[in-house]
Amino acid sequence: MLRLSSLYRFPMKSAKGEPLQQAQVDALGLAGDRRWMLVDAENGRFLTQRAFPRMSQLSALWNAAGGLSLKAEGLPDLDVPLPEPDANLRGTFVWGAPMFVPDAGDEAAQWLSGFLGKACRLVQVPEHRARDIPGSLLPEEKVGFADGFPLLLIGQASLDDLSARVGRPLEMLRFRPNLVVEGSEAYAEDGWTRIRIGGVEFSVAKGCSRCILTTIDPATGERSADREPLTTLKGYREREGEVYFGQNLINRSNGVLEVGMAVEVLE
Repeated sequence: MLRLSSLYRFPMKSAKGEPLQQAQVDALGLAGDRRWMLVDAENGRFLTQRAFPRMSQLSALWNAAGGLSLKAEGLPDLDVPLPEPDANLRGTFVWGAPMFVPDAGDEAAQWLSGFLGKACRLVQVPEHRARDIPGSLLPEEKVGFADGFPLLLIGQASLDDLSARVGRPLEMLRFRPNLVVEGSEAYAEDGWTRIRIGGVEFSVAKGCSRCILTTIDPATGERSADREPLTTLKGYREREGEVYFGQNLINRSNGVLEVGMAVEVLE
């Protein structure tokens, strides 16, 4: 039987993730997931572990008030309130898509600039300021600050297979999925087009192309000297110059997900 074995939320794009036992699914995916983002203070370009691996050591967790709780070694903890949704708007863009979203204020910017060693600003995306899913013709299909789609799913057997090929155990968190499914064959998710977990249905949109970020150890923030697992993935998961691991999802309904729920493949 297929079941949901893990749930992860990543409140800030490219910061640490948090494991969950239960999560609400809303119009933009998991509630609170990738709703915050760091941007360059000068040009609004978004910042990630690709250029700043230190972000892997930043704890930026969604709190019950809807704000963000920041923690990092050597810095005092900081709770950032949810900004007003239509005030202090800052222009940014995610992979070419322009967005105008609220800035979280100077205190958060100073804290994060000190942590990163670069002048940056913290922004947040309310639902009505989300962007269209790339390539979608449906106006209701929106995404926050995730790269392209609201959710990412990986089969546990797929990671186990990759770990065996690399020759050492790999952490699931380096691939930053929201949903982990166990009980399937390795890469079975490649053939799914529609699934249901609990009362929530999902369309499987496309494979997730992977980048240098997968070579960063989520525990230490250090890049693998051997460029693994990207090197191994290129050997058997490359298509048309892109390396794929995991599947992007679009939720077709809202509801609650809980670890242990059955996963049903509808198509």
